[in-house]
Order: sequence, then structure tokens, then C-alpha cells
Amino acid sequence: MNAVIKTGGKQYLVSEGSVIFVEKLDGNEGDKIVFNEVLMLDSKIGNPYVEKANVEGVIVKHGKQKKIRVFKYKSKDRSNRRTLGHRQPYTKVEIKKING
Repeated sequence: MNAVIKTGGKQYLVSEGSVIFVEKLDGNEGDKIVFNEVLMLDSKIGNPYVEKANVEGVIVKHGKQKKIRVFKYKSKDRSNRRTLGHRQPYTKVEIKKING
């Protein structure tokens, strides 16, 4: 059984046993988490969400992604150049059960 869930402003195609990386969620490692915003369940499409459907998962770990470099500058102006870095936090979630 497949489902499309929405979390952190993004949509994910999940199935039972799959592992996804989502925007950082509240909770500790080993905690259960329920996604109630199910957009599609197999072939049933919701408007906007499928009623009485949810996806259960377990938080595996929290972490940070690889660092990205951001270089800001203005052309023809040598003084306005700077480099920034950013590491986006994430949560690794294992999908246990799809209810619908």
C-alpha cells in the first residue's frame, strides 16, 4: 500500500517499511509519530486530504545535512562579497503502518 503524505511543506511518497528524511520534527528517537495529512492513498485522491487516513512511523534519528556554501556578491563592487554556510536539520523516519 502506498500513500502520499505532506509534512514540512513537502510531499513524500511512502510505503510500509520505507525510510524518509523530513524537516526536523519534535520528539525523541524511538517516539511514534502520526502523519494525518494524507493526500493520496493508493488510488483514492483526497480533497484536500483523504478522510480517516493516517500514516504511523517511528523517529529513527535526528541530524544535520551536509553543509552548503552560499556566496553573495554584487557585480562591479568588490566590497560586497561574503560567504555563508548552512546545514539543514532533518529527522529520519521509518514508516511502520498505513491506515486508511
